[in-house]
Amino acid sequence: MAPFFVLESFLQFLLAEKRFSKHTLTAYENDIKQFFDFSQIDSDQSLVEINHQLVRSWVVTLVDQGLVSKTINRKISSLRTFVKWCQANNYIHHNPLKKIVAPKISKKLPQFIKESDLKESTIVDFFKDDFNGLRNQLIIEVLYQTGIRLSELVNLKINNIQEESIKVLGKRNKERIIPISYELRLKIQVFITLRESISTDLDLLFILENGKKIYDRLVYRIINTYLSFETNLEKKSPHVLRHTFATHMMNNGAGLEVLKDLLGHANLSATQVYTHNSFSQLNNIYSQAHPRGQKK
Repeated sequence: MAPFFVLESFLQFLLAEKRFSKHTLTAYENDIKQFFDFSQIDSDQSLVEINHQLVRSWVVTLVDQGLVSKTINRKISSLRTFVKWCQANNYIHHNPLKKIVAPKISKKLPQFIKESDLKESTIVDFFKDDFNGLRNQLIIEVLYQTGIRLSELVNLKINNIQEESIKVLGKRNKERIIPISYELRLKIQVFITLRESISTDLDLLFILENGKKIYDRLVYRIINTYLSFETNLEKKSPHVLRHTFATHMMNNGAGLEVLKDLLGHANLSATQVYTHNSFSQLNNIYSQAHPRGQKK
């Protein structure tokens, strides 16, 4: 039997028991298959040949290929989870990753957009006044005003939108409620009215002009096109709007616990990165406001 039988069983476990998303499952599958290819594992029996020297050689190869530490650590984590599952299911009887030390990750602050570069009037002027244009405007506004993930946006249903909030199904099927402004609710309602002219059986908010579901790559292209026009940021992805939401919330007084719940983070450590950006804002305010802090 090929090791892909074991891998398939492992992926089914992650889907059924851990409720991982399709994107996460694909990442796990690709990472483990890459290790199989490197190690020339071609059968279930070959799994017992995995040792720490082999894993270490694979990690060295990844470093030599120029992969960043974050990517390498993700691949090690994928393999570590797979090996532990194999141990629990008696496919192997040792853990060759116990001696593997993951490379240190250099912490980078999340990139975000200045408030002046996200003016409502600028967004409206950038897009055409038709179905696609109004939809694209609303996509930017929803991402910026709620901080939801790309996957959450494309799966947002009309009946998840209430008068003062939206209900979002996040990672591992965890639901959370996010407040929305009266103005955003009006924009959504205007778009829903326009959307009624499109023939579709979908109950999703964002659809294509032909009635089909909107897809990730299109949303990425919409955001990338707009941000390329408005900013000089290196990254111009939908996730930048999530970072922007969080940073602007922190800079205007939101607490970490509140921000954690709004973003749908599993723990506070994932949210704390935004305190660095908030401190930069506080430092600027201090420099301008305190007599001893004013720059000459």
